[in-house]
Amino acid sequence: MDDLYHAALIDLLESLWGTGFLSPGGPEEVARVLEGESIAGASVLDIGCGAGGIDLALVRDHGAGFVTGIDVEDGVLSRARALVGEAGLDSRIGLIKVAPGPLPFPPGTFDVVFSKDSIVHIPDKHALMAEVARVLKPGGRFLASDWLIGHDDEPSAAMKDYMAAEDLDFGMASPARYRDACAAAGFTGVEVRDRNPWYLGVAREELARFRGPWAEEVAARLGPDFVTKNAEIWEKMVPVLESGEHRPTHIRARLS
Repeated sequence: MDDLYHAALIDLLESLWGTGFLSPGGPEEVARVLEGESIAGASVLDIGCGAGGIDLALVRDHGAGFVTGIDVEDGVLSRARALVGEAGLDSRIGLIKVAPGPLPFPPGTFDVVFSKDSIVHIPDKHALMAEVARVLKPGGRFLASDWLIGHDDEPSAAMKDYMAAEDLDFGMASPARYRDACAAAGFTGVEVRDRNPWYLGVAREELARFRGPWAEEVAARLGPDFVTKNAEIWEKMVPVLESGEHRPTHIRARLS
């Protein structure tokens, strides 16, 4: 199976969101996920490390002791390894390809499990949170951002249309399902912070970029058809952000 995040898509998303970032907000949004939480010196697992920008931010900006970044795709890991090497941080960031399913680490390995807009690809949130709990040390923290849906009913036609356009195997869950999955795995102090208003504004700005000079520059590299196809994704995404059905969210919890 080909990588979902192929070279052209990585190029386009980095052009939107910054070198090494495949989700919105760049290092500033990483900082918001961590706001009020110190990870200085901590052993951190990053689920869905993507192109490496997040792991670089966790080490350089927030002082993580060692970050283990995992992903299921060779393409993004190749990009991440190149960026980590350029930054001279191979001794503090390890990048591993994994298969979908149980995490390949012993119990109690990490102080923190982090993820930014990647666990949307994992449909079974209860199994996910059970694995997160297993690999955390007692008192360990789960600090994440994810793309949620506002309910657990059948998605609207507009939402189905948007997810089909993305074609990225989204397995969205509601805030209620995340809370239940965290509680069932033994987490306490679960916090769910809605980021829909923030990303709605950002997405509107991104859509405007798809209609201007930025798109022309990217099309010169990647081809106009590819850029037009992605513009159509944003055109389908903005309405479901406006309706509140698409809900980017920060999630925090601590293991008992």
